[in-house]
Amino acid sequence: MPAAPSRRHVRTALRTTLRPGPEVGTTQRIVAAITDAIVGRRLLPGTKLAEQKLADVFKVSRTLVRQALHQLSRDRLVTLEPARGAFVATPSVEEARQVLELRQMLEAAMLRRLCTSITDAQLDELRARVQAERAHPSQPDDLPVVLARMLGNQVLAQMLADLLGRSALIATTYRSTRSAETLLAEHEALVEALTRRDVRAATRLAKSHLGHVERQLQLDPRSPDLARILGPA
Repeated sequence: MPAAPSRRHVRTALRTTLRPGPEVGTTQRIVAAITDAIVGRRLLPGTKLAEQKLADVFKVSRTLVRQALHQLSRDRLVTLEPARGAFVATPSVEEARQVLELRQMLEAAMLRRLCTSITDAQLDELRARVQAERAHPSQPDDLPVVLARMLGNQVLAQMLADLLGRSALIATTYRSTRSAETLLAEHEALVEALTRRDVRAATRLAKSHLGHVERQLQLDPRSPDLARILGPA
């Protein structure tokens, strides 16, 4: 009977097995680029993502593109349709409501903890981010991810990043009318509440912010009046 491997050999084997190869890094680069384009509203819901075109853009094999599309499908940013291919997802009304509800629960819990742990240095970082938003108001809203990282919770940060990507799709699909100025004012008020370590104000602002987001989405479009639209003037 062969001797059992030593712990050192087991650790070495695990490191070798778990170390990501270059193809993993390439797949993640494709995922990140497509996600960034979706969040930035440069790729709109329903856009076809042809494997060969993506392979040409990223100068990789279709196999790596397919891996990236499958990951994006698991993240609900892409829909894979048999015999048709991959498309940027178009969230349903029910999915939109559920995403916003989950964000409200997660962000409220996160802010309650952050009010008791945030440091002066972190507050300075948040104020600098708000200043950057004022100078570049069109940048994506990733503040919840930043706050999760300030808690040191990378799992929460990843969950919120995924939800923000889906929120961007929802905002595009249902024609959000929220302005950059409104978002900036909400962020300024939140930083002020965190500065005071005011749990009630911070959680109220998070709930209010996501409530405004939902109200500004056209989740209940009325059926068009065809007689008015198509009838004689």
